Amino acid sequence: MEETGVRNSAYGADKFGLNDLAAVHWNLTEPSLYEHSIAAKEATIVEGGALSAFTGHHTGRSPKDKHTVDDDLTHDVLWWDGNRKMTKDNFATMLADFRAHVKGKKLFAQDLYGGADPTYRIKVRVFTEYAWHSLFIRQLLIRPEVAELAAFVPELTIIDLPSFKPDPKRHGGREGSDTQVAIDFTNKIVLICGSSYAGEMKKSVFTTLNFYLPAKNVVPMHCSANVSNDGKESALFFGLSGTGKTTLSADPNRVLIGDDETGWGPEGIFNFEGGCYAKTIKLSKEAEPMIWDATNRFGAVLENVTFDPYTRKPNYDDDSKTENTRSAYPLEFIPNASRSGRAGHPKNIIFLAADAFGVMPPVAKLTPEQALYHFLSGYTAKVAGTEKGLVGVEPEFSTCFGSPFLPRNPSVYANLLRDYINKHNVDVWLVNSGWTGGKYGVGRRMPIKATRTLVTAALNGSLKNADFRTDPYFGFAVPTSVPGVEPHLLNPIKTWQNKAEFDETARKLVGMFQKNFTKFEKDVTADVKAAAPEVRIAAE
Repeated sequence: MEETGVRNSAYGADKFGLNDLAAVHWNLTEPSLYEHSIAAKEATIVEGGALSAFTGHHTGRSPKDKHTVDDDLTHDVLWWDGNRKMTKDNFATMLADFRAHVKGKKLFAQDLYGGADPTYRIKVRVFTEYAWHSLFIRQLLIRPEVAELAAFVPELTIIDLPSFKPDPKRHGGREGSDTQVAIDFTNKIVLICGSSYAGEMKKSVFTTLNFYLPAKNVVPMHCSANVSNDGKESALFFGLSGTGKTTLSADPNRVLIGDDETGWGPEGIFNFEGGCYAKTIKLSKEAEPMIWDATNRFGAVLENVTFDPYTRKPNYDDDSKTENTRSAYPLEFIPNASRSGRAGHPKNIIFLAADAFGVMPPVAKLTPEQALYHFLSGYTAKVAGTEKGLVGVEPEFSTCFGSPFLPRNPSVYANLLRDYINKHNVDVWLVNSGWTGGKYGVGRRMPIKATRTLVTAALNGSLKNADFRTDPYFGFAVPTSVPGVEPHLLNPIKTWQNKAEFDETARKLVGMFQKNFTKFEKDVTADVKAAAPEVRIAAE
C-alpha cells in the first residue's frame, strides 16, 4: 500500500479496519489534491484558479436519508421526531460493507478539528474516495499545525464513499433511495454513501457537535458570527439558506468569526469551522467583493457552478444545475477574518428571514420571549425554482434554524440560548431580507443597501434609540424611521398597492406560524406561547 503525507504512524487506516488499500494519501495540501483530482477527472480548474466539480443528481443534502443508531446512549435522549432510527446491526453491516468496498482502492485522509475553542473542539478524521472532497473538507474545517499531526488521534471518524450504493433492506435506509448518511454516536463514526454532495461531510461534524456540546453548557448554533474591529462587540446571524447569513456577516467594517456554525459557551462564542461555504448564485464582485475574491482564486472549491468550456470562466448566474451553487474556501481568504475564530459574548443577535410573502417588516426588535418563539419557528420562505416541482411561495419552518442537524429535542437548544440571552442582556432583531411591495413574483427583493443599513444600525446601537410601533400582525416592535432607509419600507402595507390583499396575506402567514408552533407548545412556558404572532388590532 502506498502512503503519502503526514500522519500518526501508530494510528492509520488499518487500525480502523480499512485494509488492503491501494493507497492512502494523508493530509495532502491544495497543490497535491488539485493534481490528484485533475488526474482522476473529478474536477476542472476554472478561470481564477478555483477547482470546479459537479455533484451529479444530488445537488444538496439529503436530510431524509440521515439515520442515527438507536442504542443505550441515544434511545432516551435523541429527538426521534426529527431523526430516523437505525439498528446497531444495520450500522455494523454497513461498516463491514464499506470496508469490503474500499479494498484495492485509493483513499484520501484529512485530520482536522471541529471547533476553534480547544476546550470544546473535536478531533475529526475524514476518509474520502475523491480528492476534491478531501480538499473541500480541508478548507471547511480547522487544520492543525503540521507538528500536531504526528500525535493526532481522532475522536470522530467520517468515511465518505459516493460510489457505494446502500441497500435499504440490508442497511436500514429509505426504500427507493440511493444515498444514506449513518451516524453512530456511541462509537463516533459517520458513514456517507451514494452522494457526491460534499456538504454532507461538514454537516455531519456539525450534527455530532450538536449532540455532545449541550452537556458542556455550550449551545451549538446554525449561524454566522462577526465582531467589531476592537473585538468588544460580537454578533450572531441566524438564517436558513438564501437569507443572507454569509453575505451580511462578511462585513468589511467588522471581523468575520465564521459564516455557518458557531458555539456559545461560558467564555463566549467560537467558530466550529475554518472555512466558509457561500452560495454563489448571482454572485458579483460589485455586490459581494470579499466573497467574490475568495471564490475566484486557487484553493477555492466550486460546486455545480457552470463555466464556459473554452474560457473556463464561471457563470454564477446559471442555475441550470441547481439554485444551490456553492463555493468553499478557508477563512484566511477573507481579509478581515478572525485568526482565532473566537470572540466574547454577543451584544446582538439577528434572525434572518427571506419572507417571500412580502408582509414582514425589514427589521423588528424582539422581546426575549419573542426571540425564543422565532428561534423555535426558524422561518423563511421557499420560492419557485429553489426546489424541484415548487410553484409559487411556500413557508419553510426549520426549528432553531437548523432542524436537520438537531439530534436532541429543540427545547434543549432553545433553553440554552434563552439562558445566555438573558444572562448577557443580548438584543435580538428579526430582519426580513425577502420581498417588499408584494409577494414573490409581484414585489421586489428588499434592497440589500437598506438591509445592510438596518443591520449596521442594530449592531452599533443606534437602532435601539428609534421610535417604535407595534406591528399589528406579529406583535413585535418596528422602528418608524431609520436614517438612510426609505420610510415606507418600514411599514410593509404602505409598499403594497392592494391593501386588502396585504391584509389577507399577512393573516395567512400569521396562521402558518401558529399552526407550525403547536408541536412546541408542550415544551415552552406560557410567556413564550403568548409571544406568538396574532392579529391583535385592525390592519392599518
